[in-house]
Amino acid sequence: MSNSRRAGLLAAACSLGLMAGFVSAAQAETLADAIALAYQTNPTLQQQRASQRAADEGVVQAKTAFRPQASLAADVSQSRSDPYSGASIDSKGSGASVSITQSLYTGGKASANLTAAEADVLSAREGLRNVEQSVLISVIQAYVYVRRDQERLRISQENVEVLNRQLDESNARFEVGEITRTDVAQSQARRAAAQANLASAQAQLEISRAGYAAIIGQSPADLTAEPSLAALLPATVDQAFDAAENNNPQVVAARFNERAAAARVASARATGRPTVSARASLGYAASEINGRGNQFADYNQSVNGAVSASVPLFTGGLTASQVRAAVERENIAHIGVEGAKRSALQAVSNAWSTLLASRSSLVSNEEQVRAARIAFEGTRQEQQVGLRTTLDVLNAQQELRSAELSLVAARSDEYVASASVLQAMGALNVSALAPDVAVYDPKTSYDRVNHAFGWVPWEPVVQIIDTVGAPSTAPSSK
Repeated sequence: MSNSRRAGLLAAACSLGLMAGFVSAAQAETLADAIALAYQTNPTLQQQRASQRAADEGVVQAKTAFRPQASLAADVSQSRSDPYSGASIDSKGSGASVSITQSLYTGGKASANLTAAEADVLSAREGLRNVEQSVLISVIQAYVYVRRDQERLRISQENVEVLNRQLDESNARFEVGEITRTDVAQSQARRAAAQANLASAQAQLEISRAGYAAIIGQSPADLTAEPSLAALLPATVDQAFDAAENNNPQVVAARFNERAAAARVASARATGRPTVSARASLGYAASEINGRGNQFADYNQSVNGAVSASVPLFTGGLTASQVRAAVERENIAHIGVEGAKRSALQAVSNAWSTLLASRSSLVSNEEQVRAARIAFEGTRQEQQVGLRTTLDVLNAQQELRSAELSLVAARSDEYVASASVLQAMGALNVSALAPDVAVYDPKTSYDRVNHAFGWVPWEPVVQIIDTVGAPSTAPSSK
């Protein structure tokens, strides 16, 4: 395919994609709409949910240690032999057996593995909540940045229009001899700079729109103002710290990881304990021999049952080594809890400091815009009576534009900082930002697979028996 042909197809595909985006963008005019769409379609979130469902299967697999295992074996044979005497001998045989094995006691190993699997599921849920928060903060940033850049573009367009009028006025005054060519050149230079800034603002808006589409799944249209987050924020930073220690998903996940590691220590220790199992089998064996004018047939049925117990006496140091390794992994998990706490507190501190600075900047920038607007209008009036030069007016216009752009940036920074505080606290969730969205509940998938086929009535009894004399699965005090 030629390069021109490829370029044509690519342009057509892009055009269709943009048209589809504009058609559906009307559905995401509010932040809640954007959150709802990303919550349903974001690939990162979908991947983490699938990972959570895979973790749910670990509990099902751990529970199989308390359930019977059944197997079926069957064989059919036929042979023919020709001894030296010349008479052939034919033999046929068949057999089948069904066996069932039920573990009765594993020294606590099966119970410990189940506890570890359940802790892994809870940790995975916190991992999902952490990813949800990351996606939500990305949606908020994308939404706020598009609105910020739309406002920047509007300010840049107005600035070009003002400078166009200023240049026309300068040319008119130059024609009547009120100002010099220098004043006209100054107006031309400022207008050219404003046009360059306008092009840059247009490019930045397109970049922000592309980022919005990548996260949310469609191009933005006219976005409404963001809802206030003030009601969700704590009154003091100490409250934010307390919330982070108790609710930050990474901290909570680290605690569950420590619980799982402690259970695996118990599992390793249970390897050296006795095990008891029961086995029953039912089978038959049939055979038939023809040869030398004789025929022999045999048919047997068998029913067997046994209870067996075993105790490992010597493993060459394997069990002890496995216990030591599991203990060190528990140490790692325990230290990880402290590391997660410190990271969460640092995130709260950083976000809170940024929020305070953004609020201070917002107040200052609002005052700056008010004062710069008064100064610009006064300078224009003073120019008309000869008290100010053209350069004074151009400088006042530039200061006003810079103040307006700073105010737009301060507003977006303040909103993102507020969301970052909520994220560090573990309080950034869909229910608070988009209450009409159906929240994904990982427990639904867990309950479905946990009650799938395979459960037997005596399973709870076996679980209770297995905990008798078993090693403790509680995290050890460090």
